[in-house]
Amino acid sequence: MADSASTTQPIRVMLVDDQTLLRQGFWRLLEMADGIEVVGAAGDGQEAIAMVERLALAGRSPDVVLMDVRMPHMDGVQATARIRARWPEVRVVMLTTFDDEAYVIQGLQAGAQGYLLKDASTEELIAAIHAAHRGESPLQPAAAAKLVAWLSRGEGAAPSQGSTSAPTLASSAATAESVRPPSPGDELTEREHDILRHLARGASNREIGETLFITEGTVKNHVSSILSKLALRDRTQAALWAHEHGLD
Repeated sequence: MADSASTTQPIRVMLVDDQTLLRQGFWRLLEMADGIEVVGAAGDGQEAIAMVERLALAGRSPDVVLMDVRMPHMDGVQATARIRARWPEVRVVMLTTFDDEAYVIQGLQAGAQGYLLKDASTEELIAAIHAAHRGESPLQPAAAAKLVAWLSRGEGAAPSQGSTSAPTLASSAATAESVRPPSPGDELTEREHDILRHLARGASNREIGETLFITEGTVKNHVSSILSKLALRDRTQAALWAHEHGLD
């Protein structure tokens, strides 16, 4: 019997990194993985946006973009925000050598699906691509710890590199294109409020279901309803929204 990888379309992946050797290395690595097709590579944020546009016009829009953070001309955070604003179906995973808290938070607020360090194993990288494609949020433990630390401090804005102040989520130039101004949440049902609180604490659908004594499928339906009502794109943005509005 054929496995699922052979009966479904491969995940189209695009690489964005300003180091040629790294782009080539990741390309060769992913070429050997089942169920993944590399459809292009770019050297900076501007090239990345232009390449996504070309691929989209050709009907080969990438499913997942692996995005570096520090690049010339346009960095990965800005590029992520613009890509997610124009092509919301494209998932972006930040792939970088930097685990600085500012980069983690700014990347996620810009619309990144996950955050991975370049020292991740091949298995972790491939798993992250599949997770992002499924709509999940792959975060390496180091990045997840920084997100939790930021949330626990009760800060309302992403930390800024080289600055003592940072724009709020609603006014950030990098995130204004990807995160819509949220409503107070009055439109959510009591059950959706409960699920959102658990989601903000990092609980999976199964864990939420076990806690609230409902099925995993019911949780998934509620999460979809929450994202729709709050005009958010994914679970990570929902968690950030819940934190900003005191629902965690």
